[in-house]
Amino acid sequence: MAKRALWQALIRDFLQKYIPVDSIVLDIGGGYCEFINQISAASKCLIDLNPDAQIFANPDVSVFRLNILDKGQYERIPHHHFDRIFVSNFFEHLKDQDELFEVLRFCYLKLKPGGSLLVIQPNYKYSYKEYYDFIDHYLPITHLSLSEALKALNFKIDEVIPRFLPFSTKGRPASVWMLRLYLKVPFLWNFFGGQMFLKASKPK
Repeated sequence: MAKRALWQALIRDFLQKYIPVDSIVLDIGGGYCEFINQISAASKCLIDLNPDAQIFANPDVSVFRLNILDKGQYERIPHHHFDRIFVSNFFEHLKDQDELFEVLRFCYLKLKPGGSLLVIQPNYKYSYKEYYDFIDHYLPITHLSLSEALKALNFKIDEVIPRFLPFSTKGRPASVWMLRLYLKVPFLWNFFGGQMFLKASKPK
């Protein structure tokens, strides 16, 4: 419940402005559905291998249990379909650069021309001390390396915030009022931000 409230504040005070309410939105790897359940959009989809994702998803969320590293599986989702794709704290769990490029290619194929990829991601440049405190973190990524990979796939980089949220929800800010204050004072991000925010678009 506490994490859901934090996501609600993050959506209301930051993320919703990047997602028009008439959008078709895909959330990749958001198994507990804190984002996709609460974002306002015309159509909402989730990809996650966790079978419990269907339990957490609201009735208006379409859940696809598939491996996006498997081209045979992801062909089930039409190309050029989504206005926005959202990815949070996912890329660091990939095994290597080849897997990262495969996921980014998936995003490029599935976005409509002019559609955007929105990423919240630990930034190794500013979180290297804690990055490998999690046993399932494999791939170190910075805002610069992610931007380079996206450009190589013909994405246009629209916005990069190298230091955005703290590295972990276990740290600061730990309450809704603290998060809302934090989001309103970008100066604080320079001290506490361990995660990046990035927006990249598929050319029209």
